[in-house]
Amino acid sequence: MATTTYKILGQSAPAATTETALYTVPASTESIISTIVICNRGASAATYRVYVAANGAAAANNQYLVYDANINAKETVALTLGLTLDSSDVLRVYASTADLSFNAFGTEVA
Repeated sequence: MATTTYKILGQSAPAATTETALYTVPASTESIISTIVICNRGASAATYRVYVAANGAAAANNQYLVYDANINAKETVALTLGLTLDSSDVLRVYASTADLSFNAFGTEVA
């Protein structure tokens, strides 16, 4: 029988203009990303990107869920996805400034 737990799957406050792995699905596991929360802690607007690298592949245009979306200063955005990922898939993020925080919530099914 499969076991599931709803939890924080990944947290990151990446350096500016750096692609960062927010969450990698463990081996022999599937995951459902229910929500990604992006928080701009800075005093200026910023942009962010979110994409899924199937089986850890290099970034490609077809992987992006969000590309250079704007987030105002001191604002929080929640993306409700219900995205199912397979073993070894990687959820990656990018921020135009070092003032953004990313949190992924969901479940792992072993």
